[in-house]
Amino acid sequence: MAASGGYNYRDGGQRGALRVDRPLSVNSNPKSSVKSKSLPGSGPRRNSTGSTGGGGGSAGAAAAKNDNTGVLGRVRVAVRLRPHNDEEMVADADFADCVELQPELKRLKLRKNNWDTDTYEFDEVLTEFASQKRVYEVVAKPVVESVLDGYNGTVMAYGQTGTGKTYTLGRLGEEDTAARGIMVRAMEDILADVSLESDSLSVSYLQLYMETIQDLLDPANDNISIVEDPKTGDVSVPGASLVEIRDQQSFVELLRLGEAHRFATNTKLNTESSRSHAILMVNVKKSVKGRDSALSSQNGNNSHVVKSLKAPVVRKSKLVVVDLAGSERIDKSGSEGHTLEEAKSINLSLSALGKCINALAENSSHVPVRDSKLTRLLRDSFGGTARTSLVITIGPSPRHRGETASTIMFGQRAMKVENMLKLKEEFDYKSLARRLDIQLDKIIAEHERQQKVFEDEMERISIQAQNRISDVERNYADALEKERLKYQKDYMESIKKLEEQLVITQKKHGSEKITNGHEDNGSNVTSSKESCRLHVEEIDDLTKLLQKETMLRKAAEEEVQNLKSQLTQWKRSEAAGNSEILKLRKMLEDEEHQKEKLEGEIARLHSQLLQLSFEADETSQQLDRSGPGKIGGLESLMTQVRQPQLKDSGNGEKASIAKLFEQVGLHKILSLLEAEDNDVRIHAVKVVANLAAEETNQERIVEAGGLTSLLMLLENSEDETIHRVAAGAIANLAMNETNQELIMTQGGISLLSMTAAHGKDPQTLRMVAGAIANLCGNDKLQNKLRGEGGIKALLGMVRCGHPDVLAQVARGIANFAKCESRASTQGTKTGKSLLIEDGALAWIVQNASNDASPIKRHIELALCHLAQHEVNAKDMITSGALWELVRISRDCSHEDIRNLAYRTLTSSPTFQAELRRLRIDN
Repeated sequence: MAASGGYNYRDGGQRGALRVDRPLSVNSNPKSSVKSKSLPGSGPRRNSTGSTGGGGGSAGAAAAKNDNTGVLGRVRVAVRLRPHNDEEMVADADFADCVELQPELKRLKLRKNNWDTDTYEFDEVLTEFASQKRVYEVVAKPVVESVLDGYNGTVMAYGQTGTGKTYTLGRLGEEDTAARGIMVRAMEDILADVSLESDSLSVSYLQLYMETIQDLLDPANDNISIVEDPKTGDVSVPGASLVEIRDQQSFVELLRLGEAHRFATNTKLNTESSRSHAILMVNVKKSVKGRDSALSSQNGNNSHVVKSLKAPVVRKSKLVVVDLAGSERIDKSGSEGHTLEEAKSINLSLSALGKCINALAENSSHVPVRDSKLTRLLRDSFGGTARTSLVITIGPSPRHRGETASTIMFGQRAMKVENMLKLKEEFDYKSLARRLDIQLDKIIAEHERQQKVFEDEMERISIQAQNRISDVERNYADALEKERLKYQKDYMESIKKLEEQLVITQKKHGSEKITNGHEDNGSNVTSSKESCRLHVEEIDDLTKLLQKETMLRKAAEEEVQNLKSQLTQWKRSEAAGNSEILKLRKMLEDEEHQKEKLEGEIARLHSQLLQLSFEADETSQQLDRSGPGKIGGLESLMTQVRQPQLKDSGNGEKASIAKLFEQVGLHKILSLLEAEDNDVRIHAVKVVANLAAEETNQERIVEAGGLTSLLMLLENSEDETIHRVAAGAIANLAMNETNQELIMTQGGISLLSMTAAHGKDPQTLRMVAGAIANLCGNDKLQNKLRGEGGIKALLGMVRCGHPDVLAQVARGIANFAKCESRASTQGTKTGKSLLIEDGALAWIVQNASNDASPIKRHIELALCHLAQHEVNAKDMITSGALWELVRISRDCSHEDIRNLAYRTLTSSPTFQAELRRLRIDN
């Protein structure tokens, strides 16, 4: 990571003033640089942006959808100047800055000497006073707006190590919100624009370390492959973790987790120098309102049911933020051991990126994209379909003028690269299928509910009607039977009374009163007739009542018939509904069948892609296995590369050793290590040590058994010279991580510890301490190294008192403490530091004020790393290390170490409590 802890970028420039760029024609070719003395009155060059922001977003989307031509957009480049650090203020106090900025003219002047300068023009020139907000608005915000409009976008930082790339991009701004970097501010704008209910937002965070892609969110996933679409050429990393983002806080936590897993180390130029390229990928899937495409119905009969089934339109875009590791010169950074290998890998990948940009700027027919995984990942950013914005960071120090000039020329060449921006829209058939499934389930559930309600209602009405009919019929029958019995009884009683009256009358009057009796008889008959007439009227009334009840019964029967007809009609409606549901199900089955066909086609294309990748890998392996006789001209090319290196080195001994290596062969040289003649073994081990100093020979030496032979010499030989040279060769081999594990497996640390215990020569002890110090920098070997006496051996060598030996011991302790601090941060280590358990803390405190600069610097770093783990705090207070931390936080000459000590003190509750108890103000 870049040394950004001490930067204090104050706000500068015009706030919120965004310059609207004029579009550049396709055939335009911007100038890379002009001499200040040749064109004194020339105005600033106009930029070609191919901007899609603002109101042009929808028009660009329509154009990209109607034809696949895209929108032309040049790579925009801004330059940002880092302020002086404390070291430069002292070292460069008598020298003028190597650059002069003219932000109002978008120009930068680079001093060649006291009287001549070169002038360069950029899209934006940001002074050392420019705020983080200003940098985001002019560099990244147009790219973020394009991503929200459906275009891919890239924001990248390039520059020398220590010039503020990570500060510009990845600063979280937890202590000061104004210091937030581009990553945090870009996510704030994206979350403000998208709707999490209908849109999706996911993030991947990777690092490219030593040509290996590793997942910063899942450290166990450390070998991710790159997949390229053979049709579109799109590059993806399907093996990387993809995390859904719901709010800003979760995104900041992911960034913090990724930064904890990123590789960094301390160099002369930067205490926390990033050793890998960090790549943040933000995938945005955004629904487009009002752009739904009507889905035509295949069957015309169901158009009255399904009037508009619309597939939503979504825009898929990707924002890539790339924090490149800083380029560095080995002689200035002081890299050695494994750090040197990291620097070589970084410079090779940046060189490959520069070659690709040169080829694109010159419209070359061949662009060497496959030379590095970095260029493969950035294939869409330069010469592809993404809108790209590049910020190059430089420093003002004249000591680094060469690196500053190289960075400026990189930006000038990048400005000539033109991309073809393309909108990525597609129909979201999966979303449509899910929506149809939900609607169908709702319709089926609603229909079943209504059908159940209808059936229950019909059953209730039918039962109620049957009960009413039964009651009416029963009441009618009972009433009719009662009336019949009543009238029949009355009639019989009336007849009986008449007969009795008639018999009585006949007996009373006798025969003599026949005449009068006839008259009375007539009157009685008349009264009987009158009584019969009354009975007949009552019978008529009963008949009318019976007819009325009959009519009521018929009305009830008609009502039952109406209910039955309604029930039949409802059943017909249910049958029609079932037929519509069957039709909808058939449509859904057709959609699923079409979906299966599309998935099968995708699987077939994927298998073809895998086959092509496999064939390409086999071809590459065959080329790698081919000997010099199979590839013409390879041996001569290697000879041409080797000879200038020997000539430039000026070292005749190395040239003679290389010639001896070519003529005699490695196996014969290694066999001389077992010779009986001691002088022969000394010369042989010196040859092997010189060969091991070259990285290209190390793997061959290990494969031929050279490492085993060197360890045997340490074990069996008693000659001090052999011990010194063999330890130096092992130290060279220990720069490689694979060799480190082999050394530990073959008992190398025990042999080195034994050599250290018996050694007296300071140079021998320096070599042994250097080898152990390289092994201390491996996270995987911590416990084993300590278990086999590595820490004890380092502390035992301080008896020599030689400054070179003490410097190597301090470096080893600093590397070990840093690995422990990283393991504690990642949660893989708990408990007290192994250094403290082995008694190293007392020596560290004793030498914290050593006058030798290398010793003092490593000791101060070791104290800071030990203090970062809270469980070590009590031991550090007891041993007096707390006083040294307070001194470092106030008086250390290195600003980065001073800031690290201050942050460690303020973040530790135990240290803060002790300082308050002692009444010390920190």
